[in-house]
Amino acid sequence: MPVEQALAELHTLLGEGLSLSKSELEAHGRSESHFPMTPPDAVVFPETSEETQEIVRICAKYAVPVIGWGAGTSLEGHGLATRGGVCVDFSRMNKILQINAADMDVVVQPGVTREALNEELRATGLFFPVDPGANASIGGMAMTRASGTTTVRYGSMRDNVMGMKVVLADGRLIDTGSRARKSAAGYDLTALMVGSEGTLGLATELTLKLHGIPEAISAGICSFPDMASAVAAVTETIQMGIPMARIEFACADTARAFNDYAGVSMAQAPHLMVEFHGSPDSVAQDAERFAEIVSDYEGSPFQWSTREEERRSLWAMRHNGYYAVLASKPGARAMVTDICVPISNLATAVEQTQADIAASSLSGPILGHVGDGNFHAILLIDPNQPADLEEAKRLSNQMVARALALGGTCTGEHGVGIGKKSFMAQEHGEGWQVMGAIKQALDPDNLMNPGKLVPGN
Repeated sequence: MPVEQALAELHTLLGEGLSLSKSELEAHGRSESHFPMTPPDAVVFPETSEETQEIVRICAKYAVPVIGWGAGTSLEGHGLATRGGVCVDFSRMNKILQINAADMDVVVQPGVTREALNEELRATGLFFPVDPGANASIGGMAMTRASGTTTVRYGSMRDNVMGMKVVLADGRLIDTGSRARKSAAGYDLTALMVGSEGTLGLATELTLKLHGIPEAISAGICSFPDMASAVAAVTETIQMGIPMARIEFACADTARAFNDYAGVSMAQAPHLMVEFHGSPDSVAQDAERFAEIVSDYEGSPFQWSTREEERRSLWAMRHNGYYAVLASKPGARAMVTDICVPISNLATAVEQTQADIAASSLSGPILGHVGDGNFHAILLIDPNQPADLEEAKRLSNQMVARALALGGTCTGEHGVGIGKKSFMAQEHGEGWQVMGAIKQALDPDNLMNPGKLVPGN
């Protein structure tokens, strides 16, 4: 069989870098979300771009699908081998290749995690700002066009990836960009690859923009009587030009989950968690100006601090929100879905979503990147009750329909994968067919992460 022939050649190439063990296959067949176990036929662990090229060439020779794998933290089934094939795990390609402090950029292999990268950068006074919450790999973050809590100030992966080395479906290795800060030389292949979810190629090297570590940081939290008041406060803050580095929303149910999980005592009301970067004077002034706005919208006193341990505690609680919500219903699994709308429509989107969830048989606490108009519903389901999953899918469909009607998108940061593919035609129209044409041009045999993102796949 073609798969067996491909695996024989891969074993000759990689030796112990090829795994067929049941535990390894199952580890690469799981998702963070609700999708069923879908193991690949094999897992390979390349250590260089050249090995990755040979892996792809062998798989192309025998028409075996190739699925890229980062840290396995994606939420829409991006890394699942829905049609079998070889899972390419980049965890051994985890080197930081070049730190260019004077130019404020860095070159890394795809398996480097964001936390490891920032730990290495600390001595330079620089950091990589994109923070999706999970300790994701840089390659996975690029391929899903990740964003997160700091996007409101620093942008998403779209804004911070300068160039990549990518192995295409036929084994060619291309450079999509350079270390120059701008270029007018032809199509923007970097932008094409960022967010392509491994359907066009495998990233083996990435050049990233870096930013200076702020001289001072202040962060704090406050509650509001309702979502509309919280969003109105955020809107005015943005319009006044107050430079927020993070501004996150948690609904009353999420606050309750935080209390039980982290041992805090948040009011059972909508909350904003905010951070400012700058000089000692500027972060204090920003916090004070924000506190005045909060008061105007009947928020609780804005409690803020510049102490590192207090700030870390606040954001650790936020980053553990998913686990806090899961712990609120022992034994449950989660269908985690996100949408993004213009910020002026955020309150409407959240309030109507909350009403839909309240009228359903499920619970679904909400967290959001309120500065971007992006929020997540964590829909809790009993894995032994198929009706729960169907209800969660219905609620997700309602969320997407609402987002599109309000001028938004079916996913602000989770990506498409399997879970959101059915909404692409509605959102993009003929543009989705153009995406399919690009896929066909670069991967005519449909071997790169088949079944994801594009039509006819």
